[in-house]
Amino acid sequence: MKAFTTLTGVAAPLPLVNIDTDMLIPKQYLKTIKRTGLGKGLFSELRYEQDGTEKPDFILNKPAYRAATILIAGENFGCGSSREHAPWALADFGIRCVIAASFADIFYNNCFENGILPLVLPQADVDRLTTMAENGANATFTIDLEKQTVSGPDGSALGFEIDGYKKWRLLNGLDSIGLTMKKGTSIDAYEAKAGASQPWL
Repeated sequence: MKAFTTLTGVAAPLPLVNIDTDMLIPKQYLKTIKRTGLGKGLFSELRYEQDGTEKPDFILNKPAYRAATILIAGENFGCGSSREHAPWALADFGIRCVIAASFADIFYNNCFENGILPLVLPQADVDRLTTMAENGANATFTIDLEKQTVSGPDGSALGFEIDGYKKWRLLNGLDSIGLTMKKGTSIDAYEAKAGASQPWL
């Protein structure tokens, strides 16, 4: 998993509440278990007409936000089903951080397994950042995970709270598989010992 240390990029404002996982990645995209290629389906019902052409008014279709790496959204982001395809689609599109006043628990935890920072701020601060993000390509933000700050295009900085263990995992690029692999020596030693004492297994 790619480590998250600092991120500087354009933030796309999407101040909708209760954005659920079906809105993030509709069910027809769930046939794959690959983490790549899902970015095209991100917000597909909002991004595309029925004939597949883009809806020009949707935020991620606007030229200033096509390369956005940060999403500023409404409260209860990621509610609905527990599909891990939702953070996969965000990551494949290029979104590394979602800022909202609150997240659905399962989605929140899935983000940490996929190198995405789900950043929780008070609604007043989210509203302020949303207003800044509406400046388009000039809306460049910097998120410093180590310092736990969000710096806006006006030079102001906001602090944020995050669980220390989750922070450590993101800084080191460790998902659950990565954590297991760090114990590889101990696992090998256990298997060798078990194999010697129970050769019939």
